[in-house]
Amino acid sequence: MKIQTIIFLIGSIAFPLLNASAQDTEPLKYTDSNKGKFFVSWGGNRDKFSESDITFTGDDYNFTLYDVDAHDKPKGWHVDYINPASMTIPQTNFRLGYFISDHYAVTVSLDHMKYVMTQEQTVRANGYIDIPEDQESSLYNNNFQDDPVYLSKGFLTFEHTDGLNYIHTEIARFDDISQLFGINNTDVFQVKLTEALGGGILYPKTNAKLLVYDRNDDFHIAGYGVSASAGLNLTFFKHFFIQGDLKGGFINMPDIRTTENPSDRASQHFFFGETILSIGGIFRI
Repeated sequence: MKIQTIIFLIGSIAFPLLNASAQDTEPLKYTDSNKGKFFVSWGGNRDKFSESDITFTGDDYNFTLYDVDAHDKPKGWHVDYINPASMTIPQTNFRLGYFISDHYAVTVSLDHMKYVMTQEQTVRANGYIDIPEDQESSLYNNNFQDDPVYLSKGFLTFEHTDGLNYIHTEIARFDDISQLFGINNTDVFQVKLTEALGGGILYPKTNAKLLVYDRNDDFHIAGYGVSASAGLNLTFFKHFFIQGDLKGGFINMPDIRTTENPSDRASQHFFFGETILSIGGIFRI
C-alpha cells in the first residue's frame, strides 16, 4: 500500500475524532471559576432584637432591668443610602471579600445596625440606687426587689444608634444553582446560593441618658458577636450583583459606656436578626 494511501486513511479517521472532541469542549466562562476574585457590596438592613436584661453599675448604684424590649430605627427608601455625605446615617451593610477557592471566600464586614430601647415600657428590676441627696439624680433612689419600673425618659433612654456596629469576618460559601432555572449562559445571568459563618467585635456609639447624668455618646469596643447567614446572589453580566440575606446571631456586650464618669457601665446580651439587601461588584485584579 502506498504511503499516500496510508496517510489518507489515518487522516480520514483522526480528523473527525479531533473535530468531535473540539466541539465537545466549550470555552471556559468567566463565571465558571471564582478563585482569586474580589467582591464588594453595600446595602441596607432591617433588624429584630430579642428582649434582654441590662445591668447598670456605678459608684452609687447597681441594678438590673429584666426583659427589656428594643427595636431598630429604619429610614426607609432614602437617598442617604447612596449619598457619600450621609450614607452612614441609615442602617447599612458593607462587605469586602476574596475567594480563596471556587466555592469559599473570606470576608470583612460592617453591619451598621441601630438598637433603640422601647420607651415608656414597664419592666422588673433588682438592685439599688443610692445617690447622695445633694445630687439631682437622687430623685430615683430606690431598692428594687423584683419590682416593676416604668422606663420614663427622665429615668433612662438607651440607644446604640450610631450605631450597633458589628465589625466581623466571615467564611462564606457560594454555589451556582443557575441550572435549576434553565440558565446556561451564566456570564449573562447567574444565580448563586450563599451561606456564611462569622464573628467579630461590637463597636457601638451608645446614646444613653441615665438618672439625669450627662451622656457619654462615644465609640467604644463593648463586646463581641457571632452570626450565621444564608442568601441568594443574582449576578448580571459577570461583574454586578444584587444579594438578599437573612442573618442571625448573638451579641454580648459586657462593657458599655453610659455616662462621662468612667466608673459608669452597662452590660447586656441578646439575639438579633437581620434582613439585608445589597448591591455590589465582583472582579479579578
